[in-house]
Amino acid sequence: MVKKIGIINSGMIKNETDLYEPVKKYLEHQGYKVKAEVAGCDVVGERNRSLIVVELKKQFSVALLVQAVKRQKITDLVYIAIPVPKGKTVPPNYNGMRLLLKRLGIGLLLIHGLEGGGNGEKVEVASYPEEFSGKLNGKRKKAVLKEMNGRITDNNTGGSRSVDKKITLYRQNALQIALLLSIFGESTALQLKNYGTGKKTGSILNNNYYGWFVKIKRGLYSLSPKGINA
Repeated sequence: MVKKIGIINSGMIKNETDLYEPVKKYLEHQGYKVKAEVAGCDVVGERNRSLIVVELKKQFSVALLVQAVKRQKITDLVYIAIPVPKGKTVPPNYNGMRLLLKRLGIGLLLIHGLEGGGNGEKVEVASYPEEFSGKLNGKRKKAVLKEMNGRITDNNTGGSRSVDKKITLYRQNALQIALLLSIFGESTALQLKNYGTGKKTGSILNNNYYGWFVKIKRGLYSLSPKGINA
């Protein structure tokens, strides 16, 4: 388990890779051996055969949630790390973000001071991950440990761009709606909008372009079998 707060020297944030060094130093301070971009994970820490995975993003997004959920097949200790804007104490939509992460059992690291111009970065554990209710993939975990321990040096930087296929804004919005339906169950477009799915929520549900949604009755929707696997 990671400690509550750590202090590290700062820098200016331009890319997701700027988040890597503070997170790496933070975990190393707690005894983790840390490597970047291991088997698709932004940051992996290993201590006594126990793995911790951190996914890095400049802002909270559906893509980030999807990444983190996938990492839960490897370990219970999955965090996302995002920066806090200059002059703020928390990122935008913080309460809704924490609610979603708690439902998913994912921890949250907030990085303060990346835009502070040299006053020091503070890595704060805003919430801890909870035990994953699904089945861990033992082979996947062994593969991550093998790749990590097989490296002599850490030449990668966490958060680097990959060759993953691009995702359209429409598809991302539909994924966001599908994710919320998987968490909260049957919901109306208004309820989903209250969680930040945007003004196109109703049309996305009605058009059902990907076949992910089922209309239970007027204004009430759930996920189709295809949507569950989206």
